[in-house]
Amino acid sequence: MSALATLMPGFEGTVLPAWVERRLRDGMGGVCLFATNVESPEQLRSLTASILAANPRAVISTDEEGGDVSRLHQRDGSPFPGNAVLGRLDDLALTQAVGEQVGHELIATGVNLTLAPDVDINSNVSNPVIGVRSFGADADLVSRHGAAWTRGVQSAGVAGCAKHFPGHGDTSQDSHVSLPTVDVDLDTLRARELAPFAAAIEAGVATIMSSHIVVPALDPDHPATFSRPILTDLLRGEMGFEGVIVSDALDMVGASGEIGIPAAAVRALHAGCDLLCIGTANTDEQIESIVDAIEQAVAQGEIAEERIAEASTRIDAMVGRLTAAASDPPGVGLARLDHETVRRAFRVSARAAALLESRRAAAQPLHWIRLESSPNIAVGTSPWGVFAVGVTADVVVRPGDGVDLDAVPHGALVVVVGKNNHRHPWAQEVVDALRPLDPVVVDMGWPDLTEPYADIATYGASRLVGAALAEVFS
Repeated sequence: MSALATLMPGFEGTVLPAWVERRLRDGMGGVCLFATNVESPEQLRSLTASILAANPRAVISTDEEGGDVSRLHQRDGSPFPGNAVLGRLDDLALTQAVGEQVGHELIATGVNLTLAPDVDINSNVSNPVIGVRSFGADADLVSRHGAAWTRGVQSAGVAGCAKHFPGHGDTSQDSHVSLPTVDVDLDTLRARELAPFAAAIEAGVATIMSSHIVVPALDPDHPATFSRPILTDLLRGEMGFEGVIVSDALDMVGASGEIGIPAAAVRALHAGCDLLCIGTANTDEQIESIVDAIEQAVAQGEIAEERIAEASTRIDAMVGRLTAAASDPPGVGLARLDHETVRRAFRVSARAAALLESRRAAAQPLHWIRLESSPNIAVGTSPWGVFAVGVTADVVVRPGDGVDLDAVPHGALVVVVGKNNHRHPWAQEVVDALRPLDPVVVDMGWPDLTEPYADIATYGASRLVGAALAEVFS
């Protein structure tokens, strides 16, 4: 069985490169699509059709989480609320319906695997990469909603992917740029981090994604993606998962920063990963070097041939089930969430409510200040919040910028909008400088409610959430 069948690279551009087409015809397992591959639904359908023409059994995956992380809607912002909003609403039928609608949109464009839902428990408010991608900070809530979203998306014939095993929520580092550690005891891991994955398995999730984090209580020596004790002994043996284990992208620093992608691929397969997500702008030369490294590892006895065959068989079986499901008549499109429902998830302080009431009574004008931090790597560059729905910032402040109080029109209500304000000292400095003007501070990320930087917390910054927030100020 060819090592090529376990690989799922990314590529640049909105049409299928010749080298990817050739590799797919030779049996490559699939591709992962990113924002640079998506221009429109019509273009995406053409692209996926060309992929399937080259390999009808190909996995076509993308990061469509239905919120801040959205490849289908990267260019205009997502029409879905995101997990944190759904968790705060705590309506399982609604969460399942959103998952189903995401699935319908994906299947209509030819995508058969979404790398979602994120079932990490965001127990660390300083988490730089999970945040509003999580349903919440409570294990039971995340378990219930992760299972509901999984049932919804898979009912449309799209495979779901519970991530990032064994749990990326209790970190203050981003595995895209470092190797985080979750240093908690085994009892805590079982009761907290592992519970949502157990619920997703019970719900029949097709795939689970490994994380590039070290969990000393499970394996002090290897990141989860490279750990047999975590992927083979725990996930397969103890938790009974029989589906496809997908690696997180191997071009991330947490995986290949010190050893390179070919060595990372070998270690991931040996640990128990079946389908290797290679990264974004991969090349034919990279794929050749990865295949060579895997074949050499098999020849030298580092990886058993049976391991490659087992992985390929799992992938092929999953695609077979998806093909059968997708051949059924498509489901009826579901109604979008209304803004009033979304607003129920917001946290509005008594002070902010009083300022808004006063503003309406006096017909007070608004002065919007946008705090523009560097985009989260997982989210990427995308329109966000109220600024995705027609609100124009009067002032945009970036790291290193100051703020001119004299430029604020007399009598205007200052509205400062940022994401994860408590994690950015520069943003806090801007807000503190504006205190004499009595501003309303909006956090469209995951707030730290012990800090005075979230008069209004929306728990998401998708276009839908932005529209709901705009109505708060209308």
